[in-house]
Amino acid sequence: MPDFPRTLLVDDDGITNFLNQRLFQQMGITDTQVALNGQDALDLLQTVCDQSRASECPALILLDLKMPVMDGVQFLHAYLQRPPIHPAPVIIVLSTSHNPDDLARLQNLPIAGYLTKPLTREKLAGVIQTHFGYSYAS
Repeated sequence: MPDFPRTLLVDDDGITNFLNQRLFQQMGITDTQVALNGQDALDLLQTVCDQSRASECPALILLDLKMPVMDGVQFLHAYLQRPPIHPAPVIIVLSTSHNPDDLARLQNLPIAGYLTKPLTREKLAGVIQTHFGYSYAS
């Protein structure tokens, strides 16, 4: 697989971040950044996604739903208020929740999908195949 574009993992859990980064590396995704909450992610996007550094903007954002400081839904609302990013990143929400209320809160927000944790090779490969056209052998 050619170099996969930059990925941003937004999650407050250190173990989850470690395991997901390890999974990314095993799949050849080496350009990964981590933000510990939605506010950190917004700050990072503001820093790296301006016109002069657009190539540093993540193509894929994996966003936890429940975090302190700013949760995933709050991030998505704030994301809508900022200047658009071109090309827009693919945003996938990750959560342990199966609560219909959580899914309802995501209606009309700029997400490309919702995956339940834990993130697996199969789930990540599906996202990458669907949104970026890369395929992985089993």
